[in-house]
Amino acid sequence: MNKLELRMLAKTEGLERLASRLPDGHSQLKFIQSEWHRAASGQRGETRLALRFKEFHLDEAFHILWDVNLKLGDWPVQMDGLLLTERCAIIIESKNISGKIHFDDKTGEFYRFGEDDGKTVLEDPRVQLNKQIRFLAAWFKARKITLPIRGLIVFTAKKCEFIAKPADAPICKTYQLPETLLKIWAASPPKAPDVKLLKIKKTLLSNQTPFRQTPLCKRYFIDPSELKPGVYCRGCQSYAMQRVRRSWQCPRCGERDSSAHVLAVREYFTLVSSELTNQEFRRFCRIKSRSVATRLLKELNLETTGELKARVYHLKS
Repeated sequence: MNKLELRMLAKTEGLERLASRLPDGHSQLKFIQSEWHRAASGQRGETRLALRFKEFHLDEAFHILWDVNLKLGDWPVQMDGLLLTERCAIIIESKNISGKIHFDDKTGEFYRFGEDDGKTVLEDPRVQLNKQIRFLAAWFKARKITLPIRGLIVFTAKKCEFIAKPADAPICKTYQLPETLLKIWAASPPKAPDVKLLKIKKTLLSNQTPFRQTPLCKRYFIDPSELKPGVYCRGCQSYAMQRVRRSWQCPRCGERDSSAHVLAVREYFTLVSSELTNQEFRRFCRIKSRSVATRLLKELNLETTGELKARVYHLKS
């Protein structure tokens, strides 16, 4: 029997599941829902970005990688996109920020005005992009890759208006992506020496280091004991599934799902902790039998430490 290998939930789904497990009236519920909607909006922006990129074309070879996660020692970096060409590598940083956008070069501030004209000071995305460029330069150097590195910040929100933007900054909106990338490529020197794009791409892919986020309860200072326990029913969106004859069944809508506990385990690692015990699994999923819980956990491709009742389960690194 092939064991199921698990990963933490993506940020958007994790926030959705956290919001759904918080009881009505919880002090953090509205904020978590706001974080969830913001993350979902950002995800839609990244989807629009990837679709617009399909309009990009070069007569020479190029490769695009999305959601690139690399590590240099203890320094992790996540890049929304990385375009590899024979002239240069271009880091693509996506920003889903709506409203009236201001870059103030005199003060170094970056801020926006929302629909209510409220001012929000944010981190300048150019600082983040410069860090990513420095990181990738060091990462390439360590592997003797001689490809020059450029960068581009793309604002993906539909309701975004630049009021003040540095003339020399690599910044554009989604619809401007193909032309802006072509300008950056054209401004780079001709083909870099000893560039083997396919080899560079394979090196990047083989060194991907999946981002392991902090459990959301810890990140948002929520006591895990406040979460609703239970196994999620996709039929009626409740946490009422019950273990019935080697499967799960919802007493509310009749939905059956033999692997419903898999999502619950991913929820636990995403929301609660990087360690899971049999006892915690039973509590979180409302499983009465220790032997049933043991069998279900053994079916999953998890790392373990300890023996018997002291056994602890972890996601594979």
